[in-house]
Amino acid sequence: MAVTINTLREYKQKGEAFSALTSYDSTFAQIVSEAGVDVILIGDSLGMVLQGHDSTLPVTMDQMVYHVSSVVKGNRGSLIMADMPFMTYGTVDAALENAAELMRAGAHMVKLEGTAWMKDTIHALSERGVPVCAHLGLTPQFVNKFGGYKVQGRDEKHAELMIEHACELVAAGADVILLECVPAPLAARITQAVQAPVIGIGAGADTDGQVLVVHDMLGITTGRKPRFVKNFLAESDSVQGAIEAYVNAVRNRTFPAEEHTFKA
Repeated sequence: MAVTINTLREYKQKGEAFSALTSYDSTFAQIVSEAGVDVILIGDSLGMVLQGHDSTLPVTMDQMVYHVSSVVKGNRGSLIMADMPFMTYGTVDAALENAAELMRAGAHMVKLEGTAWMKDTIHALSERGVPVCAHLGLTPQFVNKFGGYKVQGRDEKHAELMIEHACELVAAGADVILLECVPAPLAARITQAVQAPVIGIGAGADTDGQVLVVHDMLGITTGRKPRFVKNFLAESDSVQGAIEAYVNAVRNRTFPAEEHTFKA
């Protein structure tokens, strides 16, 4: 049975955690979906994971459309979420045009990075039938503004602002909130504050869902390993088994553990 936005909403209402993983091609999409992952994210992380860039900024719409169409062919029922690349949603008109490209390629939802300035864009997309995930916290497309990849929302002022932004974006029509690299107590507060499902990465165990880059959870990360990553392949004898272990750990809320989270 295919996973939809309503499925994620039901998980939240029941207090059941759900899983998400990145995939960028047909083969991984099939393995991931058959292992029971609820959401496949075609992330612009492909710029770093597949293309070797030092950020996600060089990724283009054509590349995203290509990878979405590849994932669609292998998917076996997961909800497909696609990132909108850097500056492809800088205006409402640009967002509508580029989101349409991703939806036509087979995405079920698009993901945007930003704060309250996205309200008009999210409202316009939602009104036109495009489901939206709003990405808050560490937003990699803003790496040059942040001065690096840093945990966000550690002080009370910025924590309160992030809660406010999450509520405003959901009110504007965001169907899902994704929180990256925020202190676990703040992620818990945001999860309680909004009706939309909240997915976390480096945001503690109290969000409604968890997401990881598939290469990270298989232990094939190059360079520095992020704090929030666990190598599930180390305890499994196959890729399929590792992904199934990840799904079960998320459902049982044994992942992320204390060592994978950030404090305020």
